[in-house]
Amino acid sequence: MPTPVVQRNGHAASIDELAPLAFAGYAHFTAMQVRGGKVRGLDLHLQRLGSASMELFGRALPDERVRSCLRAALEAGPADVSLTATMYSSSGEFSADGDHAEPDVLVRTGPPASGPAGPLTLATVEYDRFLPALKHVGEVAKTYLMRRAVQDGFDDAAFVDRRGRLSEATIWNLAFWDGDAVVWPDAEMLVGTTMGIVRRQLDRLGVPQRVRQITPADLPDLAGAVVMNSWTPGVAVHRIGPTPVPEAPRFLDLLHRAYEAEPLTEF
Repeated sequence: MPTPVVQRNGHAASIDELAPLAFAGYAHFTAMQVRGGKVRGLDLHLQRLGSASMELFGRALPDERVRSCLRAALEAGPADVSLTATMYSSSGEFSADGDHAEPDVLVRTGPPASGPAGPLTLATVEYDRFLPALKHVGEVAKTYLMRRAVQDGFDDAAFVDRRGRLSEATIWNLAFWDGDAVVWPDAEMLVGTTMGIVRRQLDRLGVPQRVRQITPADLPDLAGAVVMNSWTPGVAVHRIGPTPVPEAPRFLDLLHRAYEAEPLTEF
């Protein structure tokens, strides 16, 4: 198995540089699957990193600087990898005196992944993520709630917000099928890059899409459900809480076709 690449600001990261990050949690990241040295939705990943950096640090790196760091990591390893780019501030955390220093870029690569085969069962858990629109680190609840769901006989967990709406799952976006259109939950959530790719390609394919509030009580009226993230544009879900969800092979195929219609982009 190839040795993982870990770089800081485009260069191999030293132990001294990594040590302060062992217990750090004020950072954000994006994750992607790179194939043949290319990725789908690079523009969405860069937008995510830029907007989250503005929110957390008050400034963001130019896209080309970020891309150069991503390229450097890929040049140091194989062409097919899982890649995570994390933005953090060397000024640290637990301080009210933010200096708006330029964020640093930590890039890590590992073996390529494609996610579980499914179908999955999801426990429903009442939970609202803090800063849900950001993909930030240190979210202990995600792992805790997933493990609790597995202990209870499920594969993972889906979140129900304080208003009773299904929003997202632990490391996944949710998508539903009503037999005619793709239905996206109307709730505070992280809009995933794969979700963004699928939505714009469904538009180009002329597939109807709707955004609506979905509660657990609405599930019996739906014709299918999936989870998606950087691993995959769709893994079938056949039960959410106590409610079975019908198989929807047409829906699943449609999501995968939409994703594959997105061109791979060089860094």
